[in-house]
Amino acid sequence: MRRGISSLKSLGFVKKSTISNKIFSIALRFHSNSPPSLLENYKNLVEQGKVQHDPYQERVAFELEKLLSRLQQYEKDMEDYYVKLAEWEEKREEERLKLLVKEAKEKQETGGGGIWTSVNKQRNRILEKFALFGKKGAEIEPGVGRWGSYLNRERKLDSLVGRRPIVPPAPKGLYIYGNVGSGKTMLMDMFYSATEGMVKHRRRFHFHEAMLNINAHMHKIWMNQVEGKSLQSNITSWITNLPFDMKVKEWLDAEERYKQDVQMKNILLAVADEFLMDQQADERGASILCFDEIQTVDVFAIVALSGILSRLLTTGTVLVATSNRAPRELNQDGMQRDIFQKLVSKLEEHCEIILIGSEIDYRRFIAQRSNDQANYFWPLESSALKEFEKKWCQVTNQLGGQITSETIPVMFGRLLDVPESCNGVAKFTFEYLCGRTVGAADYIALAKNYHTVFISDIPLMSMENRDKARRFITLIDELYNHHCCLFCSAASSIDDLFQGTEEGTLFDLESFQFETETEGGKLRTNVLAEGNVGSGGVPSGIVSMLSGQEEMFAFRRAASRLIEMQTPLYLEGVRSLHPYFQKQHQGFGNILSSNLQAGASS
Repeated sequence: MRRGISSLKSLGFVKKSTISNKIFSIALRFHSNSPPSLLENYKNLVEQGKVQHDPYQERVAFELEKLLSRLQQYEKDMEDYYVKLAEWEEKREEERLKLLVKEAKEKQETGGGGIWTSVNKQRNRILEKFALFGKKGAEIEPGVGRWGSYLNRERKLDSLVGRRPIVPPAPKGLYIYGNVGSGKTMLMDMFYSATEGMVKHRRRFHFHEAMLNINAHMHKIWMNQVEGKSLQSNITSWITNLPFDMKVKEWLDAEERYKQDVQMKNILLAVADEFLMDQQADERGASILCFDEIQTVDVFAIVALSGILSRLLTTGTVLVATSNRAPRELNQDGMQRDIFQKLVSKLEEHCEIILIGSEIDYRRFIAQRSNDQANYFWPLESSALKEFEKKWCQVTNQLGGQITSETIPVMFGRLLDVPESCNGVAKFTFEYLCGRTVGAADYIALAKNYHTVFISDIPLMSMENRDKARRFITLIDELYNHHCCLFCSAASSIDDLFQGTEEGTLFDLESFQFETETEGGKLRTNVLAEGNVGSGGVPSGIVSMLSGQEEMFAFRRAASRLIEMQTPLYLEGVRSLHPYFQKQHQGFGNILSSNLQAGASS
């Protein structure tokens, strides 16, 4: 079972040579000194008129700049820590297996039971005399003995190997909260971009994507446990080759299974340890998690976020998060108060809590100086529909003109049919995307596979189609987060889209106050086993308790983002983030350029 330090080197857990470290340090200093600082970038955007100056935003930019300056040394500290952690984990596993073999040998020598077995047998004989167990007698409950031996073994390991190495003190992250359009996501994304080349292991998640990743990791661990895959590959062959009789081997197998059962009871810790692994390269160092729009919309979100964020923050991850609420105000419905309080305490301990106090929606402010309907065609009448179809023809002709249908993969082995597509551009009706049982997983797959999306026949949102409205909001969130270009045909202007109809308003607090979504009422274990994702983007069977105020915020955010997605600044960002437009299909870049020029001149 010994891997050896050489194997650790091959896995990248051991530091590079002194010479390569010096080269890396020089390169890092060159990188950090060459480009403008985050604060300078913000001021440049203000000077160029792309961003309106805001003292709250400038303060956040200043705090993020300070955090960046602390990350260089922290990266080196964390690389040293992970070397020690890998050595500790290797040594602890070696000693654990030695203890198991020693205990197994003792059982072999004493006929499979040792002193405790004889004690238990004597106890059972005494109890049989009182007819408490019937003629056959009884065994002591297996779990009790295993729990005791498991704890005893863990204590011995602590004395032999020592406790887990202590994580270096991490710089405090930032928790940024404020109104719709106040600049939270913009500043977080500026910080995330600035960490490129400085921090190896970093992830950026929007709430929907984070929750789906958590569910996917839980599903994977659950299936491994149910099918016994990890036990089959790691333990069984090793036990089979040991020189013990079958009874002792069965005891060893049971001990290992019990260890896995204990781990399953702490499944969120296992999920947290894998949560940032996807981006880890040949060495482990500091980890940055940028988390956009933290919410606690249901019990599952509170429990999962509390367990996973607490673990990440405790093990050295630096969090930069955005939300519409301060941490203590997240749980408006009072769900799982004790667990929620632990989450709040961790956030306040590991993050500076900063309010962007502006009441101005800067997305709208910027849009007022441009043509904010560049790619948004309304109402649903002949002239607007002709312009929408004309734009579709222009784009697809520039990209080759061949319209095909295709199928793209979604999480948990699911698939999404795409009726019309052409080289990274896809076209859907509103009803197809939002009128069926699809959700965040489908929209994330869509945004990752297509840089440009056309959506036709978007209706007014009212109480009658509020489920569709929620899906549409999730769709806009994911297209926005993945910097997709969006073309729409709709029944009204963006501002009127969420105002309701004569049949009813979109927001009705009285009818919404006690509303829940069960989506089949499945138990959490069934959800994990099947890997289902509900139409709302969260796992099926989780009761949605989204407060009325949260829903109102989501409507305002969707309208604000739709407006920004029509602005020259957003479209310019699409071009810069998707070189596909500029290199492979210059003509399509020209279409975007014409929209940029139209917006800038109006």
